[in-house]
Amino acid sequence: MKKRILLLGGFLAMAAVGVSAADVDSLYKTPTNDKMLKEVVVKGTYGSYKSDNISKSLRLDRPVLMIPQSIEVITSKLLADQQINTMSEGVVRNVSGAMRLEHWGDLYSRINMRGSRASAFRNGMNITSTWGPLNEDMSFVDHIEFVKGPAGFMMSNGEPSGIYNVVTKRPTGKKQGEVNLTTGAYDLYRAALDLDGKVTGDGRLLYRLNVMGQSKNSQRQYEFQKRFSLAPVLSYQLNNKTLLTAEYVLQYANMSNVGSYYLFSTEGYAKLPRKTSFLDAGLDPTVIWDNNLTLNLQHQFNKDWKLTAQMAYFNYQQQGSSMWPSYLDAAGNMVRRVSIWDASNESKFAQIYVNGVANTGKVVHHILGGLDFGDKEYMADWSKGFNLDSIGTYKTDGGYQAAYYGLPTFDRSKSLRQRAGTVQVNQSYTGVYLQDELGFFDDQLRLTLAGRYTSVKENSYGTLTHTQKITPRVGLSYSIDKNTAAYALYDQSFVPQSGIQRSGESVKPITGNNIEFGLKRQWFHDRWNSNVAVYRIIKNNQLSSDPSNSASESYVLQLGQTKTEGVELDVQGEIARGLSIVVNYALTNSVVTKATESYAKGDHVEGYAKNLANAWLTYRFSNGIFDGLGFSLGATYMNGRSTWSYSGASNQSLPDYFRLDGGMSWSKNGLTVNANIYNILDKYLYTGSYSTAGYYYWQAEAPVNMKLSVAYRF
Repeated sequence: MKKRILLLGGFLAMAAVGVSAADVDSLYKTPTNDKMLKEVVVKGTYGSYKSDNISKSLRLDRPVLMIPQSIEVITSKLLADQQINTMSEGVVRNVSGAMRLEHWGDLYSRINMRGSRASAFRNGMNITSTWGPLNEDMSFVDHIEFVKGPAGFMMSNGEPSGIYNVVTKRPTGKKQGEVNLTTGAYDLYRAALDLDGKVTGDGRLLYRLNVMGQSKNSQRQYEFQKRFSLAPVLSYQLNNKTLLTAEYVLQYANMSNVGSYYLFSTEGYAKLPRKTSFLDAGLDPTVIWDNNLTLNLQHQFNKDWKLTAQMAYFNYQQQGSSMWPSYLDAAGNMVRRVSIWDASNESKFAQIYVNGVANTGKVVHHILGGLDFGDKEYMADWSKGFNLDSIGTYKTDGGYQAAYYGLPTFDRSKSLRQRAGTVQVNQSYTGVYLQDELGFFDDQLRLTLAGRYTSVKENSYGTLTHTQKITPRVGLSYSIDKNTAAYALYDQSFVPQSGIQRSGESVKPITGNNIEFGLKRQWFHDRWNSNVAVYRIIKNNQLSSDPSNSASESYVLQLGQTKTEGVELDVQGEIARGLSIVVNYALTNSVVTKATESYAKGDHVEGYAKNLANAWLTYRFSNGIFDGLGFSLGATYMNGRSTWSYSGASNQSLPDYFRLDGGMSWSKNGLTVNANIYNILDKYLYTGSYSTAGYYYWQAEAPVNMKLSVAYRF
């Protein structure tokens, strides 16, 4: 009988209904009584790749199974097993339909899903900017939540394609710690320390401290990055019902010119070796300081009602340069142009919301209501640039002569605001929302009725706008049994956009709606989860990068209307004793449904793959002489890939993509040794696009490479 059950479980895991899981790690769990309010961290079993709840920063005080939307979580255990250090290192392989598109390497991650860019959130705050945010280092990250479809109602202004929410580590009240040392290919050296405990003996004042330092190079000559992060957190129990948490995150990066990640050719993609570098040893580095301070107050009125208030300040400062060709011909003659790229990104947020439960007869109401306030300012100086070469002094095939014009020096005697001129984007918004989830028949049937009013004022590249909109949300979820739920959702989104078209026109805000149906299930005593979702998103005024941009330009193209349809499957968890898996698949199609000057009806929208499949399997022995020994194998496959920006007259499409990774680990008595090999087949893997200037550009992934880490928990 056991064998039949295991065979059936394995078949179902590989065959159908994918998973929408949420991490239990570092939940802000609502207490069952009003004697004491504490942040509680609920740890899953060792090796767990799944969980059943989401963080309170998503505001929905319900288990994932009951929420009428596709929500998936990448757990801390999965991040550790895959040795993911930043958002750019394979996070998206664990989420159906999500893919990372190129731009400036490890500076920031542009993640697309369901046909467009997913908004970047941290602890429930929308920190997305035109060129950011800076990739979060995983040393201070607890888990990452992916919310599919419109999430503007739950959070603030968000893309109809969805968001990803980075949830940081908080104190647990336990005295514990971990030190992690990592080395790897291309001179990777990394050390991280995580300390967690009590400041006072009565447990009213708790702390969490995460520190990380890292240095690495790459397969390209002169390319490097040095990083440091510091993340202290204090939480204080003001009284039996009120908890105050203060968190500070500092990230520092010192890296080579960000344009180094690209390769260029007039002949097509992948025409140059992966190790080709256009850098010069004498170029000054790009330096980034990224600061964030967050205050979070939670007050439990009683067992049914809770108030949460949060304020945060983000400050990102960058001084450096970028590089792009100013000339490239078929013979390989190239003139490298280096442009100043100094930038500032400052954001302030305030949120207050209440969660509560009330009854009217036999109907149970789960109520959510609140206010959102935000103010964001981005400015950049791209005004000056210098050619490093004259025509014929530098060739893309490796032929090189000394820089003809010499290395650039930039005048920074004026403030960034004076130098930025109109390259400034200011946005302030106010949102008011209310949601009532009505539970019928002992909460077996749940009807969600919600609405949000959003008002946004924006000054984008010298153009002032003020827009307002009410967006409704209707959801229905039905528990077929205690482990299975079906849902339907209709939601609208409203997203102000920044940018300017080459014609000088400003851009219109995104409006969109989503219709989604799904089936969620927990299998075999909640050891693994599955989820299947079918959706359609109508989106108006979507942006695409103008392919004729030079390094100092950031013009955009605006589409009329697009339609994105797809099916997504996910599975996460332990399908057999010792065998944990993450398997997902997405079928996506995104086309223009209303033509514009640049796009015809029926054109495919950039930034997705028609078929995208991922798998990560880990088997770990739990007894005998091999106790603690584990083996992992992972793969990613994509076909029907579109480029990240409008491709103009290009007649070359991106090829199919297949990557194979694997690893081995051993863990016992708090000591863990973990090694992973990436791109085992040593394939030439890349993403890229075509420029109307007459050349192809692409970012090549590293050849076969590895990481080795040793961690000790105490």
